[in-house]
Amino acid sequence: MVPGREIRVRGQVQGVGFRPFVWQLAQEFGLVGEVFNDAEGVLIRAAGGDLVGFQAALSARAPGLSRIDAIEAQDRCFDALPDGFAIAASRGGGAQTRVTPDAATCPDCLAEIAGGGRRQGYAFTNCTRCGPRFTILRGLPYDRAQTTMAAFPICASCRAEYDDPADRRFHAQPIACPDCGPRLWLERMAGVVAAGDPVALAADLLRQGGILAVKGLGGFHLACDAGNPATLDRLRRAKRRPAKPFALMLREADLAAVCRPSAADLARLRDPAAPIVLVPGISTGTGALPGAVAPGMSRLGVMLPYTPLHHLLLAAVARPLVMTSGNLSGAPQAVENDEVRAMLGGLADAVLLHDREIARRLDDSVERAEPPMVLRRARGRVPGTMPLPEGFEHAPQVLALGGQMKSAICLVKGGQALLSHHLGDLDAADSWDAFPRAIADYRALFDHRPALVACDAHPGYRTTQHARSLGLPVIEVQHHHAHLAACLAENGWPRAGGPVAGIVLDGTGYGPDGTVWGGELLLGEYRGVERVGHLAPVPLVGGDAAAREPWRNLLVRLDAAGLAGHADRWLADRPRAALRAAARAGLNAPLSSSAGRLFDAVAAALGLCSGRQSYEGEAAMRLESLAEGCPADRPYRFAGLDPAPAIRAMTGDIEAGLAHCLISARFHAGLARAFADPARALVETGRARAVALSGGCFQNARLLAEMLAALQGVKVLIHRETPANDGGLALGQAVIAAAGELPQAEGFLPEF
Repeated sequence: MVPGREIRVRGQVQGVGFRPFVWQLAQEFGLVGEVFNDAEGVLIRAAGGDLVGFQAALSARAPGLSRIDAIEAQDRCFDALPDGFAIAASRGGGAQTRVTPDAATCPDCLAEIAGGGRRQGYAFTNCTRCGPRFTILRGLPYDRAQTTMAAFPICASCRAEYDDPADRRFHAQPIACPDCGPRLWLERMAGVVAAGDPVALAADLLRQGGILAVKGLGGFHLACDAGNPATLDRLRRAKRRPAKPFALMLREADLAAVCRPSAADLARLRDPAAPIVLVPGISTGTGALPGAVAPGMSRLGVMLPYTPLHHLLLAAVARPLVMTSGNLSGAPQAVENDEVRAMLGGLADAVLLHDREIARRLDDSVERAEPPMVLRRARGRVPGTMPLPEGFEHAPQVLALGGQMKSAICLVKGGQALLSHHLGDLDAADSWDAFPRAIADYRALFDHRPALVACDAHPGYRTTQHARSLGLPVIEVQHHHAHLAACLAENGWPRAGGPVAGIVLDGTGYGPDGTVWGGELLLGEYRGVERVGHLAPVPLVGGDAAAREPWRNLLVRLDAAGLAGHADRWLADRPRAALRAAARAGLNAPLSSSAGRLFDAVAAALGLCSGRQSYEGEAAMRLESLAEGCPADRPYRFAGLDPAPAIRAMTGDIEAGLAHCLISARFHAGLARAFADPARALVETGRARAVALSGGCFQNARLLAEMLAALQGVKVLIHRETPANDGGLALGQAVIAAAGELPQAEGFLPEF
């Protein structure tokens, strides 16, 4: 028997070079034994040498892409151990460990691509520090045979690197080179493969004003020269996307020509997740891009190249590119070669293809750096998990299905919550078709066997109907309670942490009183909430049409403020009488406290999207951009949570010719003060222990900053790593279900 120690490492420790790291530490600390992957993470059996120093170094010096949740060690006597230290084959199935997200090309691989070795110019270069992970994974444990790289047998040269523990490609599952890996080609949309260097051909097409479909990690992009107005117009018309901002991809050296990134912006752009980051743009000067890139926006959505193919293409083009999702309006992006030929055959001039399959569709993540927030959680961030707060250690396995828009699912298992990638808006037929497949994919990949399912309380949501079809106990969660709980869970608020004041501001959510909620002050926690305040409701005339046509919201807010005469003058060409009659009769005009629709009303008053929005949130985003850099000298006052006085003051400022940027700033500050004051009172009187901010309106950086300023001195919980919008709903649903009680009826609060 050999006395030693067995060490279990849990977390994101597969596919990140953790085993060769352990091997190197074992040499340094004089150990014998073995290390291998299994269903729970990494297991180490070691003896001799300095075991104490070795164990301390595991966490202190772990590889950059790893995320260690726990290190568990126990002394053991082994029947036998290897003479040296070995990296053994993976063992077991199942899924108790994390899967590593896809990671941007590391500096070593980038230098290799630019150098003179055998991978010079190779578009699929990677190592244990970078490259595809989740987008190629078919099953666990994470080994090549379980990925879409299984179709490419490793050549002798790559095998030597793969088998060498001292090499950075040791057990790099996507390892490849031009002799044995995926290949790249340019295909004209007529199906003709172009002769020559595909990257050079693609760059020529882009410089000449062409539109190129590019196969990336999680799907296809449509690329074009961001500085070519005619091409931008053609792309917008072809995608039926008249105003929604396009994302940009450009080299770091070119950033200063088109935007003004802060140090925090640069850090986030350089992150291995390589998200799209919202960065202040420049409107004039050398290199400034046409306004058609992001109409009405003060910020640009920018990302750096994150695969070798992107680096090669950007170097060859030497100018910023639009890099938007490869789809038609409302449809998910294409992921298969035949799919892109069929979907984009009349839109793109050529396709830059390769023969490595994409295991699952992943959009690009979208984020802000200041204040830090995730607007869309996708490539590079998933499938990362988060530990459940204290008190949830024995939670059952839960499947939560989220909402209808910005759909995502959440799986609870083993004290961890896994929030999926962005799955799209389920009104679209293609997105809905993909939704059950995504559930099956995650459940199979993570060996998930839910005891119950959670969903939104809205009876018309497809997710609610799907939950009822699964044959499991169903917990229906009120929309804004789920938002609040998601914020609590992200911040590690204990299950017994006590009540918080939740300011939940969004577009719409099903209210148990039969109205449409959206501007809410809640008091409660995971097990129940009380609605203690809300924006004064007005009719949502036309139902969903009110979300598309901001002038409808302006009409009802002006009328509610006693300014019907202004509405008649400002909206003289609109069918006011018909809408007012519908509002009086309650005909397709439910009462709504929506903060999102209040933003729409103010935007319409300032002439922003006063007719029809071309994409969700356009009016509010333009209103936020209008206020950027403009201080609010005098916040508009509300009467409690009734915006009527603010509407009257705003109307007077408009007629007096006050600058629209100042009006927008005053509105943002006034709305923040209106909610912050009663929330602060709940904390100061001891009814709440903190304030939590959630809902899609808190994607608005100006509103968030004003709210934090108004709550200075109070403990405030905000979203940083999960979306404040409906993309985080499933997390809130999951923890409410896991808390072990059904959502409480309105007005009921459990004993705290």
